[in-house]
Amino acid sequence: MVGSQDLRTPVVVALQTLAVAACYYGSAQLGLLRELVVEGAVVTPIWPPTGLSVACLLILGLRCWPGIALGACFVILSLTSLTPSTLCVLAGNTAAPVVGYLLLRRAGFRTDLARLRDGLALVFLGAFATMLISATTGAGTLLATDQIEQPGFWTVWLAWWVGDAMGVLIVTPVLLLLSRVRLPLPLSRWKEAVGLAVIACCLVPLAAHSSVSLLFLVYPLLIWAALRFQLAGSLLCALFASVMTTVAATDRVGPFERLGRVEVMMKLQAFNGAMALTALILSAVITEQIHTRRSVERACQELVEVLEHLTAGESADGRAPLEDRGPGRRE
Repeated sequence: MVGSQDLRTPVVVALQTLAVAACYYGSAQLGLLRELVVEGAVVTPIWPPTGLSVACLLILGLRCWPGIALGACFVILSLTSLTPSTLCVLAGNTAAPVVGYLLLRRAGFRTDLARLRDGLALVFLGAFATMLISATTGAGTLLATDQIEQPGFWTVWLAWWVGDAMGVLIVTPVLLLLSRVRLPLPLSRWKEAVGLAVIACCLVPLAAHSSVSLLFLVYPLLIWAALRFQLAGSLLCALFASVMTTVAATDRVGPFERLGRVEVMMKLQAFNGAMALTALILSAVITEQIHTRRSVERACQELVEVLEHLTAGESADGRAPLEDRGPGRRE
């Protein structure tokens, strides 16, 4: 007779696979709401499924990769049919986050992003390095099937790579943060948090849609959020700013109004990349410094307790503490 535990494990794995696939498909549909046409190819400024895939692998482990592949298959079927070329794209979209997970695991990555090395690992290993796989596979497939021309290959490749990398830089940290949230949430500094949210909701849309280039106004908000609320504040602020700027870019309004398609893509990706790097690295540095200070404070407190214990022990033995002994007294 098969035990209940033996039956439960495959069921849990199957449910996790379907859940990951559904989330992948849903995030892809969100990403496809805002598209850019570059050299005849349709690309997304931010591709959320890559960030979702890396986050799922870091949280659930390597066993969730079939869900990523299944979700990518559903996305392809919603756009076109399965052909050898689309299967190559599917393989690249699946392999990139898996390789990223393996590299991050080998580098000793911690999902709390409390160290600077974790932020740097996510940027350079999880985003920049491994998304070369999906970008090269995707753009190469388009070139091989004559959907793009040779002169436009590198432009499409760059747009594909940056879109996938932005998904990791913006979506993955937010999902890792949400996976560690514990309710009820503390209400400390809630007034400041509400004030920051109100200012961001007013200032970011204004900066993104103003004909005058005011996107630089987002950076003081990121610094404020990172200094006061660390990862939670800076990442949510960066996510909101990225969404608003992407909407403005795809609608060709504000600072993107008179730009060509390639110029819109370059300006948007440069802003999103710089903003995501600023939010992630700055908050990681601040969090690491806070943890270091707390460790030093705990060590000092433990040292004080040890000294008090030693002093109390000497008093119990009938000997005066060292500081009370005269200079000429010897044991």
